[in-house]
Amino acid sequence: MGSISYPSVQWTLAGLFAVLAVVTAVLWLLRRRYPDRDWRELTDRTNSWWVLVIVFAVAILVGRVASLVFLAIMCFLALKEYFSLIPTRRVDRRVLFWAYLAIPVQFYWIGTGWYVMFLIWVPVYMFLLMPMIMVIAGETKGFLRAAGSIQWGLMICVFLLSHTAELLAAPDEGNPVAGSAGWLLYLVILTQLNDVAQYLWGKAIGKTKAAPSVSPNKTVEGFLGGLGSTLVLAVLLAPVLTPFDIFTALLAGAIIAFAGFFGDLVISALKRDLGVKDAGSLLPGHGGVLDRLDSLAFAAPLFFHFVAFLYY
Repeated sequence: MGSISYPSVQWTLAGLFAVLAVVTAVLWLLRRRYPDRDWRELTDRTNSWWVLVIVFAVAILVGRVASLVFLAIMCFLALKEYFSLIPTRRVDRRVLFWAYLAIPVQFYWIGTGWYVMFLIWVPVYMFLLMPMIMVIAGETKGFLRAAGSIQWGLMICVFLLSHTAELLAAPDEGNPVAGSAGWLLYLVILTQLNDVAQYLWGKAIGKTKAAPSVSPNKTVEGFLGGLGSTLVLAVLLAPVLTPFDIFTALLAGAIIAFAGFFGDLVISALKRDLGVKDAGSLLPGHGGVLDRLDSLAFAAPLFFHFVAFLYY
């Protein structure tokens, strides 16, 4: 059954546009009332959210194949940003081609429903293939660092993120409320709300640094505020997009909030190690695609296995 067949999916997407419209109107009023303040970052963030929500909504509503293509492109852009950040040896440039090739193959397994190959393609076969290709090149200096960096990028940007697509490829029968698209919408909305809520609560009342050497802007108060906000929305959205009861929704919300928080911290540690502020500049106000998907990369596999254990 196509995603568009479920009214709950359509109403949820309409609700996202309504929220964005309200935020845009409030921001316009604030700019008029306080013209001396700098509203560029919020304006850039809002404009980027419009682009992201429009593209995501179109992909969901057009159908499952379009959604899988969209998610594959997101993985490609994230991996591309990652490889632009990490130091690579000249001899490894040809290896990156094979790393990018892992994406269409991974999504082929998802599209054809070959679940076992989806699980082992990157962590087993690509793990073996990458060093084989590197050995043929014959350069041993920096081999371990290069191999580890490439493998780590494949795990984050391809394997972990592709769990979003595996959610979408699940049988609709497991979620009679909103089909497989309901799982994906629930995950994405809660993950992104958790990011925004942590940011806002941290700005408003944040005092205690959660990980000052990794991300100075992350606070305990921001994390707890984000967790509480995510739990509330998890319960409110559950009857619209999932078959969750209240307890299951709270558990799912906690998993997403915790995983998202640490996903953000891990990518922050990576960027701090490399001496960069953002992974890219494709999304004004947000940085790059990897900056926007870091929380999702950690939340997606945990939420997927949570759902699979309960409903498939």
